[in-house]
Amino acid sequence: MIIGDGRVLVTGGAGFIGSHLVDALLAKGADVVVFDDLSSGSWKNLEHHKGNRRLQMVEGDILDYKAVTAVSQGARFVFHMATRNVRLSLQSPTVVHDVNTTGTLNVLKAAAGCRVERFLYCSSSEVNGTADIVPMPEDYHFKPETIYGASKLTGEYYAEVFHRAGWLDVVIARPHNNYGPREHYEGVKGEVIPRFILWALAGKPPVIFGDGAQTRDFTYVTETADYLIRLVECDAAMGRTFNVCRGEEVSVAVIARKISELIGLSSPPVHVDGRPSDVLRLFGDASRLRETLGDSPAIGIEEGLRMTINWFRENVSPTPETLASMEPANWSTGSAEPWLSTARRRIRN
Repeated sequence: MIIGDGRVLVTGGAGFIGSHLVDALLAKGADVVVFDDLSSGSWKNLEHHKGNRRLQMVEGDILDYKAVTAVSQGARFVFHMATRNVRLSLQSPTVVHDVNTTGTLNVLKAAAGCRVERFLYCSSSEVNGTADIVPMPEDYHFKPETIYGASKLTGEYYAEVFHRAGWLDVVIARPHNNYGPREHYEGVKGEVIPRFILWALAGKPPVIFGDGAQTRDFTYVTETADYLIRLVECDAAMGRTFNVCRGEEVSVAVIARKISELIGLSSPPVHVDGRPSDVLRLFGDASRLRETLGDSPAIGIEEGLRMTINWFRENVSPTPETLASMEPANWSTGSAEPWLSTARRRIRN
């Protein structure tokens, strides 16, 4: 089945990964509807498609079942990318639960009710927690460290039920630590690579939480977008779960060093206290993806960092305002849910 002659709904399509997915879908000739509440995404991520009649952008909330059903009408394919992120779950776990579980159930129900042909649920490597088996296969024994990770895993279970019940043809993808153009750097949305880049471009040292030995499997975002589409097009992928990853373990300390070297910054990194509930090791097994599609993401970390740095040089100026938006402990901005302070006191005592 080839995407290109049908209508495609992308929830969260104004976000980082979602907007790159929209780029790839439009390049294949698809008619795309983006449904996004703009809580983390931005229409600016799609402004280069201005005037494209094959793109429709709708602002809305996946917790609004009627709105989700309305945008699902006539869609052949749904890519469910909408989510609330891991750092937000450290302060506001309830909203992360609501969006990532109830919202996902709404999107699944709407897709099934509108007779969508194929559905991709975008999960996360965070469902695994800190790895004690590497590389991590898809049937890893899950140990999520956060409400975010647990909520994404719940979404996987819901998607599996819809497939087994015969309501939808579903494939589950677990992207691993995407990076590249348009990646979030501000506030609670901010990710490690763009923050390191912008600090370095401003001549400031990277700020590392903990010792920097924690590892991730960094995957360049345009490759992820390509594989998400290929999974939906693949008959043999239906009903299965796939790691979408480079299959290369890289530490945060190495990322900081490589970015500093590529930009020409000589200042050593600054180490601060570690992030609570941080996953300490992630390293994905891409063998199932290779066996099913014939290959897996191939862009190495240094090549990907060069392209990412070039994009940020050209598109984001490291002004004082930009740097101020990157509060180092970006998970702790704003007020936490009241019960968390009590729970923390109990644990400390």
